[in-house]
Amino acid sequence: MNSKRIPMPARYLINLLLTVLLWAALFSQIENGNISRYWSGILVTVGINIILAVSLNMATGYLGQLPLGHAGFMAVGAYTGGIFMKATPLADLLKAGDTMGCLPYILVALLISGLMAGLFGLIIGIPALRLKGDYLAIITLGFGEIIRVVLTNIDSVLGFKFTYGASGLKRIPKIADFTLVFVCVALTCLIIHMLMKSRHGRAILSIRENEIAAEACGVHTTYYKVMAFVMSAFFAGVAGCLYAGYLGSLYPSTFKFMKSIEILVLVVLGGMGSMLGSILSATVLTVLPELLRGVAEYRMVAYSLLLVLMMIFRPKGLLGTYDFSMSRVLERILNGAKKGKEVAK
Repeated sequence: MNSKRIPMPARYLINLLLTVLLWAALFSQIENGNISRYWSGILVTVGINIILAVSLNMATGYLGQLPLGHAGFMAVGAYTGGIFMKATPLADLLKAGDTMGCLPYILVALLISGLMAGLFGLIIGIPALRLKGDYLAIITLGFGEIIRVVLTNIDSVLGFKFTYGASGLKRIPKIADFTLVFVCVALTCLIIHMLMKSRHGRAILSIRENEIAAEACGVHTTYYKVMAFVMSAFFAGVAGCLYAGYLGSLYPSTFKFMKSIEILVLVVLGGMGSMLGSILSATVLTVLPELLRGVAEYRMVAYSLLLVLMMIFRPKGLLGTYDFSMSRVLERILNGAKKGKEVAK
């Protein structure tokens, strides 16, 4: 019996319809008041964390490297977007309720935030990715701390207010709502998925499996390592811009070393190499502390215990390297129904 396969255009159409249905379901609940303003804010935070986790997963899970400077790229994107949005008439347009007038500025802010973070990823990636393991982790960790220190002290060097140092960059227009963050999450997952299914993605995965063998087979390892690193930084910058546009204020202390560790925990818990795992872990680890507010004194104990138990009983993460595909599920259903009909005959 020949297995029936769903054509690629139909697969993307199915995923698009499911994504739109998910957005419509959540958006209608928010509009009807079934999801409170507080929880809609939690959903926005979940979306930002998903982008951070999925983007870091590209460098750790797919490429097989261990960078610890993701918070630095997020900070670059956040401050780039925040400074740009403050310099535009976005605040006035938001007060006037001119959504269409805001859209070009928002898109430009997201783009330049991602590009600036990607540029820093390129600058640090070319020398850093010649190193491996602990050495790469240390140099990227140092980069993240350098960014934080520069953001704190650059005003005294320049002689005018630019990032506003430790006092924080405030009054950033609040542009990040549920719909914008949801669209950014969907596009991030789509772009990374399409890349990893291409020949470039297969080259990146070959480096993770065996870098020496990949290079012997003609894979330009340095090029693909830098490309994956830059794309990871780009989406971290986009997440940083959304973060700035959600909170409306930024402080360098937010982007300390522990922020990079928190993002890494999301990837490791979900499964290094699993996009769905990163999405699930980012959702669970963002929502769980809020659900445990009723037992505030034990909240961090329960949170930490969950992580410890996870590492003991499931060291590969929730899903390991498995990635869910709705198309595969539908193909199994169709082929199962076809096989049942043939047996019945």
